[in-house]
This record gives sequence, structure tokens and C-alpha cells, in this order.
Amino acid sequence: MFKKSLTLLSALCLILLGCNPKEEKENRESLLPAESFVRVNGPDLMTPDGQKLLICGTNLGNWLNPEGYMFRFSRANSARAIHDAFCQMAGPDFVDEFWKQYKDNYVTKGDILFLKSAGCNTIRLPFHYKLFTDEDYLGLTVAQDGFQRVDSLVSWCREAGLYLILDMHDAPGGQTGDNIDDSYGYPWLFDSEMSQKKFVDIWAKIAAYYKNEPVILGYELMNEPVAPYFTDVEELNARLEPLYKRTIAAIREADPNHVILLGGSQWNSNFKPLTPDASFDNNIMYTCHRYGGEATAEAIRSFIEFRNKVNRPMYMGEIGHNTDQWMSDFCAVMKDNNIGWTFWPYKKMQGSSFISVEAPDNWDLVVAFTEAPRGTYKEIRDVRPDQAVIRKALLDFIENCKFENCIVNENYIRALGLNPIFAK
Repeated sequence: MFKKSLTLLSALCLILLGCNPKEEKENRESLLPAESFVRVNGPDLMTPDGQKLLICGTNLGNWLNPEGYMFRFSRANSARAIHDAFCQMAGPDFVDEFWKQYKDNYVTKGDILFLKSAGCNTIRLPFHYKLFTDEDYLGLTVAQDGFQRVDSLVSWCREAGLYLILDMHDAPGGQTGDNIDDSYGYPWLFDSEMSQKKFVDIWAKIAAYYKNEPVILGYELMNEPVAPYFTDVEELNARLEPLYKRTIAAIREADPNHVILLGGSQWNSNFKPLTPDASFDNNIMYTCHRYGGEATAEAIRSFIEFRNKVNRPMYMGEIGHNTDQWMSDFCAVMKDNNIGWTFWPYKKMQGSSFISVEAPDNWDLVVAFTEAPRGTYKEIRDVRPDQAVIRKALLDFIENCKFENCIVNENYIRALGLNPIFAK
């Protein structure tokens, strides 16, 4: 799949190794030819060797953007809320070290090779914008490790032969206004020029860094913008496409080749705010989400009609959390209608995922603390469990989340038409 692209990359690397600093700078700024990358061709995606690509894979959710329900939490349901609860239980310095070990172990090369062996061709990576800033996040202060984490994943995907979609799941200010974007309860991104500039600048930085990386299929600008709860939802919807256009223009200054993915409003389901004539860029596609409902083409008729109108690819970026029969039926519907997919998620506690993490001993104490009232310091003191017990439970979670210690959910994987057999 990547043979042609990798040959070009190898040649570029050889040139870089032998040139002086001035030539090295010029070569870093040069671009691989467009045919080295996955490209949009009408309603289809095409690989560099001219084959149609129908995306099938999963999301690496909870790795670089923790979500509470995947830890079995309900009240501590965003990255910030989880971090605060852990710090209250186990202390901030311990928790900083916990997050570093967590990032090292939650997704590794073994996970990626397993997904390839199961029959996936693409992985979607949800990430928090803070990984590419100097803001505190997941155990680091100032010197964030976003590029290092993505670089590792890119190398594993290259070895496995998988494509990678970069999904900014948590944008500056919050693009959704709910727990999934780690926000403060409103999509402040669309209200703040400061946040919008930061959003655009981060994507421009990512594009400049990965402009010559053909393993990356594309850049998904933001996940599930504008939740439906707000009285000014239509006004917020109207601000979505202008920000998309502004961001695309900034990306294209450095990177003319990667596909750019645009999601609809209200959980990636409402494409009415987006102009059917997407002539502002020739290499964009669209991404929808679907949880629940009937597993029929009629249930996604609006997505199909929008795709046909714009004549660009439509891809189901998130779907899942249902019965095996429902997932199997929906996979058939999506294939029949030329819609690729990445099921949500790859790994979490309890089922409905490719593999499951077992709860360590005393995890019920961790869950109980996150559910208890903690609005005052007294309330925190009154419900805090034994610190040594909690610290051990957190470290045991890291051990349990390692690929070799997880449980493969064979029926789930078979329901997607994939192969669950893998020799650990």
C-alpha cells in the first residue's frame, strides 16, 4: 500500500543525510508529489497506487483524550475532571507520573499490529489540542509531547501498513460544549477570537510538520462541533464553516496534499450549515457519526444525500456501542452505500470494543470517590480512600491496559466482518 510513498520518503531521507544545513532546510521545505498521498476522487478515496480505499478501522479513544465512561466514571467524565479526581485521591505528583506511564502503555506497537491483523486499514486518533501547546496536560507542564506521541504512532502504522486520521477531539475553548471536548459547558471556540487563532495555528503547525507523511490519511479539524443544547445553536452553526475555511487556508499554506475532513454540527449529524458547493478546496471529505437507531440506509439518508450532492467521500468516523447484530447490519449498510467507518472505541473497560481492560482490585473505591460530592475540601477529605490502596489500583490499571493483558472481544470483531484471531 505504501510502497511507492515509502520509496519517495527514503529518497528524501538519503538526500537530507548528505546535504549541508542550507540544503537541508530547503529539502525540509520541499514537498512530496501529490500522488504520494491518499486523494479524494469524487465520492471515493484513492490510494497512491490507484486503488479505491473504503476506510475500515477503529478509534484510539481514551488514550490522548481520556473520557470518564471508559474508566466506568459518570460524574468525572472529562479529561480535566478525571485528572482532578485522581489528584484529590493520590496527589498531583503521583498522578503526573501515572499519566506518563498511561500514555506509554495504553496504546503500543502491539495494539497497532493487532488491528492490522484483524483486517483494519485505518485508525482515527482523537487528541487534545493541549498536546501541541505549552498548557499543562496529562502529567506534563510546558514541554508537551504531542509530536513525539504521534510520531511513534505513525511509525507503528507505517510498519503495519495502516493509514492514520488525526482528529482534534478537544479544541481550544471547546467546540462542542459538553464533556467530550473537555470544555466549560459551552462551545467557547466560536465565541473567542483568541481560541480560534490558537485552533488555526495548531493545525498550521501540525500540517507543516506532517506535510510529507503519507501514512497520515488526513486531518479532521474538529470532532462533533456544537452540541444541540444551546438556545443560540443556529448562530453557532453559522460560525462553523467560516472557521473551517480559515483553518483550511492556513493548512494549505504548508500542506497542499493531505485530505481534510469536515464534520457536521450536532454530533457530526447536521450538514445543513455546510455549503454543498465545497469548491473552496478540492481535497476535502466529510465525516458523520451514528449511535443507535435502525441499522438501515434510511437511518443515514441525510448523510447519503449530502454526499451525493457534494460528490465528496462521506465516512462514519464514530459508530458502535450496540449489539453484535446491529453492528453487523450497519457495516453492510455502510458498505452498500460507499461509506467507510471507524468504530468507537478500540479499548476500554467492559465490552463494546475491540479489546477490554479488566478492572483492577479496589477499582470500585476509585469509582465511588469520583461519584461522591467533592464540592468542598471537607467533602474531599470525608470520602478520600486510603491513599496507598488507590495508588496501587491506578498502577494496576496501567498494567491491565497493556495489550498483552487485555481481553480480545472476538464476537465484537467478527460482527464488523473482521478477524479476531491474533497470537499475542
